[in-house]
Amino acid sequence: MPALSGLVVAILGVLLALIVYGFAWRATSGSSRGTMILVRVGLLLLIAVPTAVMLLLTPTFDHAKVGRKPQLSSPLEDEVRRAEEDARATARAPSTAEVKRDERLGEGEPADGAAPPVATMAEQTAWDVVPVFFGTDREEQPDAKRLHFNSERGRRLQLGRAMVTVPKAHEVPNIERPWVVKIPYFDVTIYEEAEDPAKHFTMQEIKRLPQDEFLTLARQRIAASKSYKDHALVFVHGYNTAFDHAVYRTAQIAYDLKFDGAAFLYSWPSGGAVASYTYDRESATASEPYLRQFLDLVVKQTGAKSVSIIAHSMGNQPLLDVLKDMRSAAPQEVAINEVIFAAPDVDADNFANLAQRIEGIAKGVTLYAASNDRALIISRNFWRNPRAGDVPAAGPLIVPGIETIDVSAASTDSFALNHSGYAENNDLLQDIGKLILSGLRPPNERLPALVRTSSPKGDYWRYTAP
Repeated sequence: MPALSGLVVAILGVLLALIVYGFAWRATSGSSRGTMILVRVGLLLLIAVPTAVMLLLTPTFDHAKVGRKPQLSSPLEDEVRRAEEDARATARAPSTAEVKRDERLGEGEPADGAAPPVATMAEQTAWDVVPVFFGTDREEQPDAKRLHFNSERGRRLQLGRAMVTVPKAHEVPNIERPWVVKIPYFDVTIYEEAEDPAKHFTMQEIKRLPQDEFLTLARQRIAASKSYKDHALVFVHGYNTAFDHAVYRTAQIAYDLKFDGAAFLYSWPSGGAVASYTYDRESATASEPYLRQFLDLVVKQTGAKSVSIIAHSMGNQPLLDVLKDMRSAAPQEVAINEVIFAAPDVDADNFANLAQRIEGIAKGVTLYAASNDRALIISRNFWRNPRAGDVPAAGPLIVPGIETIDVSAASTDSFALNHSGYAENNDLLQDIGKLILSGLRPPNERLPALVRTSSPKGDYWRYTAP
């Protein structure tokens, strides 16, 4: 698409912004002078910033070339860019033999008797593929193009597998997705970059699976594992998470850990929006029976000899309740390797009580907490009580049988929520990888940057940035 189309998009965005501003102007015309000035200046700033950005980036609004950096303009640079594009196009064209091999690998069949690695696409392509086995109690959304799950409650467990492309240009620990320009708070998309598996995480394939096929493919994946032999990794996402993003996060964790076992995701019906906090908490609780069914399948029927679980944020609440039930129902049948509670948005006292009731369910239990996790600070203020993943002035939560790690120093981005440090900091990712692989303790044996720290409540570990 020529640059002119970008100009048209920018003009339409400006017109839409002016219309919104006009409605707001009229709506506040009867208010006090102070209210009118505050609202109108606020809206003006809200509209002016994205509009200025769009106009500045208008020359780069080309579907094939849009990016975060200005396009090269000199004849020499144009020639270099064309050469790079030709090379990438050539790399993305696998041979017929490679395509057939990829089809076998996509179904979990090892090539020439060898175990498939995490990256199961032909080496000549510009991306790799990570299989993610998922369970969800979300409602399926009608879509003729592909399987979609929305934020509504489906009230039943559905199983499936997503094949996620990860660009070889991927930078740990990012999730590269198409660039989108939106008007803040109005959820109006002005521009969205086209997906390209050479640059982005994309959904190459996603489909529902009956239980027997789901288990067959998962068993094949686990049986073929080498680095993480016979291992399954389960991820339970947190608040404000859409289904697709949860799939991409699971793939990113598995890929960055070079995890060649089977990666599983449980996705409960989060509203996927900042304003859906109350709905998300209720949905997380309502998902417990389906999460229990899913964990029973993974633990007892996939053939995995080691099962590790990572729960993030609000996803910790249903996991704690499910582990408590599993522990009391049939403790001898539960074989869980590691449980990792990442930034749990759970009442600290409630967490401590539940933690005592799941003691012994896993070989090891780890809690990652942070003092600068803005999402948990907001949650603490909302509930008027510390959260388990928060580190207040008195220090982090310390519970017998759980290793607490303060990861406040893991992020220096003052504009981030610091709510996903476990997956967005390479040191912490590597610590999780070693923990899952070997269960090595104490933590400083895995990562020297973890320093033992004493407190009146007991010892914990603190991450010190290099």
